Amino acid sequence: MTEAYLVDGVRSAVGRRNGGLADVHTADLGASVLAALVDRVGIDPLRIDDVIFGCLDQVGMQAGNIARTSWLTAGLPETVPGVTIDRQCGSSQQAVHFAAQAVMSGTQQLVVAGGVQTMSRVPISASWSTETVSDPFSGSIGWNKRYGAEEINQIRAADLIAERWDISRERMEEFALGSHRRAIDAVDSGRFSAQIVPVAGVTRDEGPRRDSTAEKLAGLRLLRDGGRLTAAVASQISDGASAILVASQEAVDRYGLTPRARVHQLTVRGDDPVLMLTGPISATRHALDACGLSIDDIDLFEINEAFASVVLAWLDELGADPARLNVNGGAIALGHPLGASGGRIMIDLLNELERRDARFGLQSMCEGGGLANVTIIERI
Repeated sequence: MTEAYLVDGVRSAVGRRNGGLADVHTADLGASVLAALVDRVGIDPLRIDDVIFGCLDQVGMQAGNIARTSWLTAGLPETVPGVTIDRQCGSSQQAVHFAAQAVMSGTQQLVVAGGVQTMSRVPISASWSTETVSDPFSGSIGWNKRYGAEEINQIRAADLIAERWDISRERMEEFALGSHRRAIDAVDSGRFSAQIVPVAGVTRDEGPRRDSTAEKLAGLRLLRDGGRLTAAVASQISDGASAILVASQEAVDRYGLTPRARVHQLTVRGDDPVLMLTGPISATRHALDACGLSIDDIDLFEINEAFASVVLAWLDELGADPARLNVNGGAIALGHPLGASGGRIMIDLLNELERRDARFGLQSMCEGGGLANVTIIERI
């Protein structure tokens, strides 16, 4: 089985809800990162075997296989195929997994993986609601028999996690403030500049809030009666796109490419779909066991900040060094364009490993349905 390498990756800035990217058609947003990636790497686009994009809520302008549409919108060759996948919030991380697995199997040599999401114009869960069904579990006899008819949603799940791990509102708000401060430092120092492709004049992530204070966060209302979460400790609704080129050793040698990292381990696991967001805990343990590494062997961690309680529970369970976690901020500050976030996080992880001259990075994301991907990459 051949190695799979990350050659390069680019992303758009992450736009706030109704911000600078809100009026950009999803196909044009995806096209911008695809064209920039091909241009940056200098590869003949005819050599690309496939384009795999993550995208949730594939309705409206996100429908019709947005991976293919984005590639064609970029003016790239019609002979190159594309496919769009939905593994919830981990969709573009899963796209990298599928790309790496294709390369490792020897069936493909060059695959572009990434994702795109325009949450400003296609609201979260837009694909759920029809005239007869208000959520995807409604009316399922088998589901109700197994899990009951209780409320299933991420806000409730994040609150249940906070209760189970006894994570206080104050601790979550302290974590959220830290995310904003780390993200602002990364933006101001230009740490993201090389990875961002300008789109519609947007060149910087719009999410970080410079005026956040502990006092302001303490004054926000709870998302659920009796709960612990406010909007300040949840990821932001956002727009964005990301793209990464995955290559085999043969392609690296044939086309004179310079790989930046090796895919060291790929894991995806399922967990309790009611708690829903605890998957990164068991998936991280599985990934480390599978490749014989310990938590202390990992130089940097990226655990998606869907909610502060998710990341803090992971931290408490795994005993990882907090100083190595989400060092440039996370989705609470930067935003979470669902289908694109996995790629954005991986691109940042790759760049930060290089900046620190570090070796191993681990990325995980909680996902709807009680799923989680884990990717361990090794800098070259």
